[in-house]
Amino acid sequence: MEMPRPLDTLPKAHLHLHFTGSMRHSTLIELARDQGLHLPDALEQDWPPRLRATDERGWFRFQRLYDIARSVLSRPEHVYRLLRETAEDEAAAGSRWLEIQVDPSGYQHRFGGLTATLELMLDAAARAAEHAGVGVAVVVAANRTRHPLDANTLARLAGQYAGHGVVGFGLSNDERRGQARDFERAFRIAKRAGLLSVPHGGELLGPRSVAQCVDDLGADRVGHGVRAAEDPRLMRRLADRQICCEVCPTSNVGLGVAERAADVPLRTLFDAGVPIALGADDPLLFGTRLLRQYELAREVYGFDDAEIAELARQSVRSSAAPEHVRKEILKSIDAWLAGAPD
Repeated sequence: MEMPRPLDTLPKAHLHLHFTGSMRHSTLIELARDQGLHLPDALEQDWPPRLRATDERGWFRFQRLYDIARSVLSRPEHVYRLLRETAEDEAAAGSRWLEIQVDPSGYQHRFGGLTATLELMLDAAARAAEHAGVGVAVVVAANRTRHPLDANTLARLAGQYAGHGVVGFGLSNDERRGQARDFERAFRIAKRAGLLSVPHGGELLGPRSVAQCVDDLGADRVGHGVRAAEDPRLMRRLADRQICCEVCPTSNVGLGVAERAADVPLRTLFDAGVPIALGADDPLLFGTRLLRQYELAREVYGFDDAEIAELARQSVRSSAAPEHVRKEILKSIDAWLAGAPD
């Protein structure tokens, strides 16, 4: 019986990671202390917090912890530090390409407005990429719980930086609080600018939410999308059109979308031919990073090395990485599987 190959040397792309949620726990603690900010127990000694977002109160609590974490990032150097450390963590996990999702409106009052905030983040992403030797691109995400006109503004802003570090347009926060179709115009603006459409869906709501992301928002990928597994016809559509689901097993358990890791339908989606990109979502709140998701594929979902290599390939193919970068990563995945030294 051959030894399983090390997963940290498997080249992969990470397509579902949120900006604030990518912060190291140790950095959160340090920045809070430096600024004399009090953190709740759930973010300090009881970390990672026990969350359940399937009820309204649980989601509110999750958002509140998120907002508290966001408040420690008060100066431009904090943004540079967060992205530098995130890129280092990605490199350690074998990730060669990262698409990090951010809603600049959450920071605009601190960093001189929407445009200045996005430019700061793009500059920090470019420097982090160079520092860690990992491709880093940005997805600008609108908030479902805010007015669709805000999303239109963000889509126009994102479009101005298409080809300059922004590769996609997303829609996050509680999907129970805003219909996909309300944001149709924003996604049209983004797609016209050449950005990928990558809304969240099929996490807290069922398969219909995924279908709406595809039908109303022209989704190229769906953030989470796991509830698509409840509808075989929808899975066939996703497979036929090669619409990727960004599956985040630890996050699904953390928010109560699945009771245990074994209940996340990763195998069902994979076997149906739906492209998958494993993601860590918010390591700061869920306690694990990208590598753990690949370990779960092996330990809990029974993926062998050939299937794990295929998961990594799907993450790369579903990314916005330039063609030459994709080819290079795909070649390295083949080398990993062949057992040849990279």
